[in-house]
Amino acid sequence: MVKKRSDVYSVEIYGTKDLHKMEIEDEDEKNKDLKGNKKKKKTEELKKELDLDDHRLSISDLEKKYGTNINKGLSSARAAEVLARDGPNALTPPKATPEIVKFLKQMVGGFSILLWIGAVFSWISFGIQLAQGAESPFDNLYLGVVLALVVILTGIFAYYQEAKSTNIMASFSKMIPQQALVIRDSEKKELPADQLVVGDIVEIKGGDRIPADIRLISSQGCKVDNSSLTGESEPQSRSCDFTHENPLETRNIAFYSTTCVEGTATGIVINTGDRTIIGRIASLASGVGNEKTPIAIEIEHFVYLVAGVAISIGVLFFIISVSMRYKILDSIIFLIGIIVANVPEGLLATVTVSLSLTAKRMAKKNCLVKNLEAVETLGSTSIICSDKTGTLTQNRMTVAHLWFDNQIYSADTSEDQTTQSFDQTSPSWTALSKIVTLCNRAEFRPGQENLPIMKRVVVGDASETALLKFSEVILGNVMDIRAQNKKVAEIPFNSTNKFQLSIHETGDPSDKRFLLVMKGAPERILERCSTIMINGKEEPLDSEKAEAFQTAYMELGGMGERVLGFCHLYLPENEFPDTYQFDTDSMNFPTSNLCFVGLLSMIDPPRSTVPDAVSKCRSAGIKVIMVTGDHPITAKAIAKSVGIISATSETVEDIAKRLNIPVEQVNRREATAAVVNGMELKDMNSEQLDEILCNHSEIVFARTSPQQKLIIVEGCQRQGAVVAVTGDGVNDSPALKKADIGIAMGIAGSDAAKNAADMVLLDDNFASIVTGVEEGRLIFDNLKKTIAYTLTKNIAELCPFLIYIIASIPMPIGTITILFIDLGTDIIPSVALAYEKAESDIMNRRPRNKRKDRLVNEQLAVYSYLQIGIMQSVGAFVTYFTVYAEQGFLPSTLLGVRVNWESNAINDFEDSYGQQWTKYQRTYLQWTGYTAFFVSITIQQVADLIIRKTRRNSIFRQGLFRNKVIWVGIFSQIGIATVLTYGLGHVTALNFTPLRFQYWFVAVPFAILIWVYDEIRKLLIRRLVGQEHVLLKQSLPKVFFLFPGEILPPLTQPLLLSSPVCAIPSMDLPHDGVKRFHDFNEEIGTLEVDELPPTVL
Repeated sequence: MVKKRSDVYSVEIYGTKDLHKMEIEDEDEKNKDLKGNKKKKKTEELKKELDLDDHRLSISDLEKKYGTNINKGLSSARAAEVLARDGPNALTPPKATPEIVKFLKQMVGGFSILLWIGAVFSWISFGIQLAQGAESPFDNLYLGVVLALVVILTGIFAYYQEAKSTNIMASFSKMIPQQALVIRDSEKKELPADQLVVGDIVEIKGGDRIPADIRLISSQGCKVDNSSLTGESEPQSRSCDFTHENPLETRNIAFYSTTCVEGTATGIVINTGDRTIIGRIASLASGVGNEKTPIAIEIEHFVYLVAGVAISIGVLFFIISVSMRYKILDSIIFLIGIIVANVPEGLLATVTVSLSLTAKRMAKKNCLVKNLEAVETLGSTSIICSDKTGTLTQNRMTVAHLWFDNQIYSADTSEDQTTQSFDQTSPSWTALSKIVTLCNRAEFRPGQENLPIMKRVVVGDASETALLKFSEVILGNVMDIRAQNKKVAEIPFNSTNKFQLSIHETGDPSDKRFLLVMKGAPERILERCSTIMINGKEEPLDSEKAEAFQTAYMELGGMGERVLGFCHLYLPENEFPDTYQFDTDSMNFPTSNLCFVGLLSMIDPPRSTVPDAVSKCRSAGIKVIMVTGDHPITAKAIAKSVGIISATSETVEDIAKRLNIPVEQVNRREATAAVVNGMELKDMNSEQLDEILCNHSEIVFARTSPQQKLIIVEGCQRQGAVVAVTGDGVNDSPALKKADIGIAMGIAGSDAAKNAADMVLLDDNFASIVTGVEEGRLIFDNLKKTIAYTLTKNIAELCPFLIYIIASIPMPIGTITILFIDLGTDIIPSVALAYEKAESDIMNRRPRNKRKDRLVNEQLAVYSYLQIGIMQSVGAFVTYFTVYAEQGFLPSTLLGVRVNWESNAINDFEDSYGQQWTKYQRTYLQWTGYTAFFVSITIQQVADLIIRKTRRNSIFRQGLFRNKVIWVGIFSQIGIATVLTYGLGHVTALNFTPLRFQYWFVAVPFAILIWVYDEIRKLLIRRLVGQEHVLLKQSLPKVFFLFPGEILPPLTQPLLLSSPVCAIPSMDLPHDGVKRFHDFNEEIGTLEVDELPPTVL
């Protein structure tokens, strides 16, 4: 597992200060390691499932346990004691990281530390030279100052980019209700919510936020919105009955910070503050440390690499210079010069700017990046753990199917629902639509007539909202229909009856009968009916028709949809005249022998863009796992509809059903898909979870708790995967924080989720993640190109020092000149590579292996340093020697002249032709040599920039003009070099001189050589590497990457062909391109792949 990241997103948790203070201090001492740091024990405790038995206890047992009375409540004295013991009913804020610490971390991380080392060494060198009275010691002072400025400026920029609050507790505290209605001292009192204590009796009503974890003792039609905790779209009924062993599932507990949407209830407070469910999640989210991002690991690796190379070369030449009898102080200056020459001064700014540019580009595509390094992490992602509600789905209940006239019809579940294709001419539909319209309490908020129907705000629960919008789209103005059919009596839905009933006048002047309409749980509705409507006619409800109903009900329920039944009855006019007074308490009207009309089923449907996005993830080698708090049947149905579980994949349950055997007898390895219930997960150890994650390619986790989401993420990370987690609720925040990259929803997401995440999807659309993956892969490719481009000229900057020491020639290039290359001519071209377009196969590659596919690997270093770098050095030295030769110093004359050349006392130094040179003339010629060397590197870097546009493709295939910013970079290079040479060539401090025009062209043949050499290299790579098999060392079945024209050798193992793109003449692939061989001993023969693109077998 990767190391913990210590950056601005780390939040420490210090526990509950007020709860048994002395005991906790003692426990903390036990839980400290040798360094005095707290161990992970508290976080591990929080990961365990909630251990609570209050939902099982009777009311009298609860009164004893908490020392309270359900009629009188606590006494004020007892409440004060408990408050002193437990502390206020509030979440404990963590110790915040001071802003100055966050800022300083930006100043010393990654590349920055390398530049600081370079700056310090420059100042040491300046001090030594100043003490010796050497010539121009201030060059090193300026170099150190510039390096420090680069670090400070890029640090400020990065801090500004990331200076968004990550105080998760602040967002949780916004969810806390301010006041609560409490019974104390036999009186009802309004108290601040933070004054509540366990044992208090509180009353809640529709619209209230629940002020603490409460065990209900009475309830009247109470429903709560648990979506922020469990992800369930539907409001959940609450009662005083113990209905489930799991405290999160039982109906007699209401949780802190959830909302009561309707009804009233009274309950006993059983947990407050940090001990509530929401408090545990908050502590868990704060206690989870962020993982170090893959790009941060790569930069750290690169820093070590560059530092290792610099120090190794520096020490080697320190030894050489000492052995050549240079003074120790001179040798130290050489050592420092070599180390500083190896530091890529401009790379820190380039990387920061490149990440920022990509972040801006992603923001335009609805991905808001909070942590710059997270840009690349998404590209490295190999597993996406996605929440269901609001991410894969539309986060609104929608009518999906209808059943009437003994037939199931599909409804349009798209975002606008404009194409309803079912039969609307049947009289049965007319009757059903009337019930749907009238037996519904939901209403549109006024003043929204100009908005599209699906965008209008509705007052009512999720199911009734779905029915109202469905009716409005098909029938027109529902409110007018209701006005024509005036409601005269109503029984709202309750958990006991499980139906909703209303009685209406009919809009037909010739028909004076009242119409009774009813909807509810299908089985309850059917048992109240004696007839059923078929094609507009009532027919007796016999066993055959009841069987047809049962079949349809099971089919719709099996798709994970919520099914409602609808019936009606026209009340006889002679028994119920228009003056009849209906009484809903005594129910003086018939509620049996009704006419069953039909069924409607609803689901939170998938977003239309999600199936394509999941398919793209598959082709990119990314495994998508659904992790939801919803019901397993619903979760599986949505997973199948979006492609997380493919059409041909079977779970253990599916295999058992097909073979008609018990589930226990099925070999779990045979199932490619798995649907794991939270209750099963609760009993699993980490090895069992790892087995599921390894052996199933398609996984759905349903009914999961926040702690389990975190455990799933950790399990994926144990497999070596880079894990992205999407979520919108409070329940998702610990997993979002733990993931390599947390992705929160911008519209439906809670503040807690957004603060815990590294990235926010502004449109709540899973498809935006695929865009992010492509951008993340592209930035990694482009950073690789940028680093390769930057490292190449390091050799050309380093060789002058080495030749200066060994051959004792006049210094070929000065420190200030090197600085102008690194921070002048090279910056814009380096940034321009961030604009490079993706190569064609970017989304068909498998995800980057973070242990093997490094940002800077051996091949890149060898190619940049020892191939292109050496060519650049040769080209630059040819220019250098040309300048000196034209002035009278042939190369042989320059060898071994360093001491005399630099002596202030010698003003009659002779060249190859006997001409005498003063110290000033020699210095001016040396500066001309600096300028020529600088111009030569600049010219060759233009060729280097062009070859870095691609990593494998020919530059002709990629195109020279697709990335126009590259040309800005090229012209900026030439422009800056021209300004420095001719515009500032007379400024003595810069060490430049106006250069003869012909010297610019000396390096051009070497630039052409670099370009031709690289094209040949890429051609050989495409030809030769394409003939090799790349074997992924994974568990069976083995996975091969094949390229066109390849032959797969005979296999004696199971083979899974997972891509229909691949043409295999010797086999007939089924429709989905999947063929399995389960016989280990079967000889399969050879397979020939003959179509583009390269694909996975």
